[in-house]
Amino acid sequence: MSIKTLQALNNNAPAPETTAEAAPATLDAGATPHLVEPAVLSEPPARRRTGRGLLLGATAVVLIAATAYYGHNYWTVGRFEIATDDAYVKADNTTVAPKVSGYIAEVLVSDNAVVKAGQPLARIDDRDFRAALDQTKADVAAAEATLNAKQASLDIQQSTIAAARATVEVDKANETFAEQNNKRYANLATNGYAPVQTAQQAASTIAAAQATITRDTAALDAAVKQVELLNAELAQARATLAHDQAVQHQAELNLSYATITAPVDGTIGNRTLRIGQYVQAGTQLMSVVPTSAVYVIANYKETQLTDVRAGQPVDIEVDTFPGRTYHGHVDSLAPASGQEFALLPPDNATGNFTKVVQRIPVKIVLDAEAANGDLRPGMSVQPSIDTKADADRK
Repeated sequence: MSIKTLQALNNNAPAPETTAEAAPATLDAGATPHLVEPAVLSEPPARRRTGRGLLLGATAVVLIAATAYYGHNYWTVGRFEIATDDAYVKADNTTVAPKVSGYIAEVLVSDNAVVKAGQPLARIDDRDFRAALDQTKADVAAAEATLNAKQASLDIQQSTIAAARATVEVDKANETFAEQNNKRYANLATNGYAPVQTAQQAASTIAAAQATITRDTAALDAAVKQVELLNAELAQARATLAHDQAVQHQAELNLSYATITAPVDGTIGNRTLRIGQYVQAGTQLMSVVPTSAVYVIANYKETQLTDVRAGQPVDIEVDTFPGRTYHGHVDSLAPASGQEFALLPPDNATGNFTKVVQRIPVKIVLDAEAANGDLRPGMSVQPSIDTKADADRK
């Protein structure tokens, strides 16, 4: 390499082109000349520093803008949102159990079927219940016949009493007539116009009439007392009829209970019954989950509930549906922490004490448009309560 080439490189100037014809004269005789490759030019340091500065400046501006945005968002919105991931979808599930015992004759729903309140779910063999109902109907018919007979006897007895009273009145009339005859014949016999025997016969007629009155009056009293007995028998017949009717009503209920129906609208879950299975009254057969009436139970830390109030809006994210947000509102706060309802609540009065932040269940009700049946009890959710309105009033 020649001295001119070195000077050109040091001065950042292009080196003169070197060829075989322009080889240095100092080469030894017989040596093979070499071509000199052109030097690679690099970017000037001043330009590199300028580009790096622009990049750092742009990065700083972006960071400052992002910090300002998120800071403003936190100050105006974020600090008022109370969130937790210890939250789950819940529902008031209804357990379906038969009211009577028997063998399952028919299963009318499948697993996870959607049902309406009152829809038949299964049927128990009802032949025994129908036979029992027929027997109770016969008992009711017999009781009604007995009651009608007692009522007829009472009506007849009233007629008997009326006849007895009439007989007594006739007897009294006969007594009066006998007394008049006795007085008349006694006067005639005294004056000699009638035989004494006739007067005596008239006197005996009075005694006979009085005896007849006594007899018929006693019969009347007996007839009246018979009414009391018949009234008691009639009351007993009515009670027997009422009892038999109640038994018939129970038999009708038992027959209706042989058809197991859905208590509420919802979806069938945990179905365990099979055709031919014998079930006892009260045995759990399945559950009905009201998927359109689900709600959220969020276990917030006690330190998060300072500004939480009923009615505050809630945004809910569900793990099952990423990117979808449901809306609801705070319904109520539990009256105690979860551990207070535990089977064995902790006793902090003994032993070493370690403070643990407690969690209070908060019930969140979904808005009407959110309760569309997509959510299932047990799903994990992340609710965020907006407490800004209550915090601003402080």
